[in-house]
Amino acid sequence: MISIGGLLLGLINIAIVVVILMLVGAIVVWFLQWIFQVAVPWNVQRLYIGVVALIALYMLVALLLGFPVIHLIGRADAWRILPA
Repeated sequence: MISIGGLLLGLINIAIVVVILMLVGAIVVWFLQWIFQVAVPWNVQRLYIGVVALIALYMLVALLLGFPVIHLIGRADAWRILPA
């Protein structure tokens, strides 16, 4: 069962991931145009936006159905060296 607070935090998390991925893509396009004078074709940019949209869709479905996406922060014993 998902709570309203958990749902809101999950949606905010998805929005943050999408913004970061789009920012990375914009920086790559800017860097290629600035340093190498190479324009990234619009179809490649649309493909990247599509990949970001698929990642967001996967995260949304995982949030609604309760599937784990990636656990970087979670179990306290995941990185424990000594046995419990």
